[in-house]
Amino acid sequence: MKSADDRALAAAVREARCVLFAYHEMGYACMTELIAMGAPIAALFTHRDTPGEEIWWRSCAELARIHAIPVDYPEELGADAIARVAALRPAVIYSFYYRNLIPVAILEQAALGAYNLHGSLLPKYRGRAPVNWMLVNGEREAGATLHHMAARADAGDIVAQRPVAIADEDDALTLYRKIVPLGAALMREFHPLIVAGRAPRRPQDLTQGSYFGRRRPDDGRIDWRWPARRICNLVRAVTHPYPGAFCTAGGRKLYIWEARIASAGGMRGAAGSIIGESADGAVEVAAGAGSVIVGRVQFEGGAEGPARAILASMAGPAGQLPQVDAGAGAAPQIRFD
Repeated sequence: MKSADDRALAAAVREARCVLFAYHEMGYACMTELIAMGAPIAALFTHRDTPGEEIWWRSCAELARIHAIPVDYPEELGADAIARVAALRPAVIYSFYYRNLIPVAILEQAALGAYNLHGSLLPKYRGRAPVNWMLVNGEREAGATLHHMAARADAGDIVAQRPVAIADEDDALTLYRKIVPLGAALMREFHPLIVAGRAPRRPQDLTQGSYFGRRRPDDGRIDWRWPARRICNLVRAVTHPYPGAFCTAGGRKLYIWEARIASAGGMRGAAGSIIGESADGAVEVAAGAGSVIVGRVQFEGGAEGPARAILASMAGPAGQLPQVDAGAGAAPQIRFD
């Protein structure tokens, strides 16, 4: 049997009109939590999928249509969008992985405040692509933060946070999938407190944090003079469904979709030289410090596959790679640049 306090919170949830700015899997998960608890959603502002982007997440727009929630796709959040939000008279505004900064003129329309769900432990990794940047930088902990929105991106007071460990085998997709349930749990726990005026609130100390901008495909370039760990961190940060880390081999652009550390230190050979093969079709490449096992690769415009097979066409007249190991010959004479 529910307590009087539970009944009061449930009533507050049913009465507080929400306007959502949401996209991506985080948007879908948090929106699902609000629907499940009976929160009235007056409208969803979202994005159309970008042509050519590898879409793996569920559609917020489709979820809205299933529940008869009006959907809007504004190209910019200008005067028309401000007027539409004002007409909805929201109690609460939420942003769940919406890709544009929401103007203060919209945030001010929410009687009980405007809140964002960010995929890091703020004030660390404010800004764009926190999951990718955390992996690039070799962080060991990630998380989710529910916070008030302000004029500056990801700078408002914190309501609550949830941490999660980053494993060595995590890539951007697996880490993102760890963070999404944290965001959903924060909404489940704190939306009732927000609409009841009882949510915790503490300021951020931005001097203790960091800000990162949008990552672009060219940021995926590998420098084989880097240490092996740095190279592997970049590969796992931007592998599928992201644009990928890349170098050149034989003058052609080569995407590295899968890599792991073979040795973390020491000089294993000239940086970028292939120094060995493995039975699973991978090749070992010397780094500035240590070496990297390169698993799956893809020449630009070509098919993806095991590194040894993809590189075979460059190794000899019949596409045959020499075998390695005791008495079996040498590794393919191809260099990564």
